[in-house]
Amino acid sequence: MKKQSKFQLILRFLRGCRRYFALSILCAVGVTLTDLLSPQIVRFTVDSVLGSEPIDLPAPAAALVESIGGVGYLRQHLWLIAAVVVTVSVFALLFQYGFQLFNSMGAEHLVRSMRDTIFSHIERLPFAWHMKQQTGDIIQRCTSDVDMLKRFMSDQLTSLFKTVLLLVLSLTFMCSMNVKLSVIAMVSIPIILCASIIFHRRIRRGFTECDENEGKLSAIAQENLTGVRVVRAFGREAYERERFGAQNVHYTTLWTKLNLVFSTYWSAADLVSGLQVMLIVTLGAVFCINGEMTAGNYLAFISYNAMLTWPVRHLGRMLSEMSKAGVSLGRIAEIMSAEPERDVEGALEPDLRGDIVFDHVSFGYDGCPTLLQDISFTVPAGGTLGILGGTGSGKSTLVYLLCRLYDLAPDGGLITIGGVDIAEMSAAHLRRGIGMVMQEPFLFARTLRENIGIVLEGEDRDDAIRAAAETASLHETIEGFTDGYDTLVGERGVTLSGGQKQRAAIARALVRSTPILVFDDALSAVDTETDARITAALAARKDDSTRIYISHRVTTLMHCDRILVLEAGRIVQYGTHAELLAQDGLYRDIYRIQTDRSEEVGA
Repeated sequence: MKKQSKFQLILRFLRGCRRYFALSILCAVGVTLTDLLSPQIVRFTVDSVLGSEPIDLPAPAAALVESIGGVGYLRQHLWLIAAVVVTVSVFALLFQYGFQLFNSMGAEHLVRSMRDTIFSHIERLPFAWHMKQQTGDIIQRCTSDVDMLKRFMSDQLTSLFKTVLLLVLSLTFMCSMNVKLSVIAMVSIPIILCASIIFHRRIRRGFTECDENEGKLSAIAQENLTGVRVVRAFGREAYERERFGAQNVHYTTLWTKLNLVFSTYWSAADLVSGLQVMLIVTLGAVFCINGEMTAGNYLAFISYNAMLTWPVRHLGRMLSEMSKAGVSLGRIAEIMSAEPERDVEGALEPDLRGDIVFDHVSFGYDGCPTLLQDISFTVPAGGTLGILGGTGSGKSTLVYLLCRLYDLAPDGGLITIGGVDIAEMSAAHLRRGIGMVMQEPFLFARTLRENIGIVLEGEDRDDAIRAAAETASLHETIEGFTDGYDTLVGERGVTLSGGQKQRAAIARALVRSTPILVFDDALSAVDTETDARITAALAARKDDSTRIYISHRVTTLMHCDRILVLEAGRIVQYGTHAELLAQDGLYRDIYRIQTDRSEEVGA
């Protein structure tokens, strides 16, 4: 994927909303032109209508005045000038309404486009990328940073055309009335712009630090909300409050320092602008007394100077907002530049009801020593394989590789299904063909019906959901709930016990018939009796799926066709239950420990 520049990223986000921003810019230009017209009407009225100065208007406007009877007629009918002022104000109002309307529509479409684009991209990023990121920080980038970019685009960037036009035309009119006073008025412009550039550099570093620490604060809040059961169980409320409070104080301190810089800059800019206005009013009055300016020119000049002050200040504000928007855009760009999962060209979608073969597979996570070392085994189509091993032996990593949640290195061996390398398959096709129950089941904050039937489409799915729940030994439990299958579970299934969550996850994997089923320590949270019932129900299912069981319990694995024993990332034993019991080794040791413990409990 070719890395996009920030400008290209902005253009990508603007697709579908450019016309709204274009219309808002046109309306902003209309507002500017009507604002610039009003002082000219005042100047003409004071100097030529109420005074005796000759008409100083563009030729078309002068011809129009003469056609209606000249200055004398206007002097007797001042309501005509009032009508012109009202008409100009109405047009200004309409243009301002159009600017606000189209700008708001463009901003909301931009936010929708950004969120859809970012979320869609995150959904396609590799599993390894997600494991390296903090959820709270990702959420902060998709919310606060997106809103910051939206505010800059709608509040600042769309006003750029209005600002530049107002600045250029105001100076043009001012120079046409009095060059010396115009030069004095322009003295403050380089001062404010230089201060803005210095401020821009300082604010960028500070805002980057604030943004990053907001992400850390969001991550702490997210962890505590999702892990509230653990926090309560271990009585860590006070510790977590202190941890959150410390980060909140640090975050607040950073913003306080940043706001001090803001206050210093805006106060200094206000002082320079105020001195400039005072100087123009004073010197302009002197020029009028000395006959260097007419009263009308003086009034118009003051109006244009007021208009000039705002664009200069706005350019400074735009630079400061650009700093913050640049930081937010950079953080969003980090997500968008991450390489998404991609299938090879001409990816295959073969039948997955074939032999699963691991051929000299070796694998290690980034920055870690090699975990799996020269793993080779075969699971015949329709057969069952049990995997036993201690913590960190690589059991779960095997199934992660099978699902292509992680990709093998070029020299890391080969995994095939039905003789086809899974690296040449469509990842979506491969994963649709594998029903997987993770070691840590995840349930969405929805009903049990929605969680179990999440992979099903259409409305006629109740029978499949019920059958899967019965196999997972969950149906009777669900029927005991007041709302049955429509019972809402909390976030991550927090309202259910560990065993209920695992059985719901098993039902979800079984609800759709898949060629391959993987149970990654899926029964660790249920009692031995329930484990036996579920295992028997799975064995009684009339399908030809290939099944892989990972468990710490020998009783869960003993009925598998073959059992693979891992230790330190290597296969140390491989065979049937009877064959492994006949061998000295880890399998028999674990079996004796577990059976002796069971006998002690029974006694």
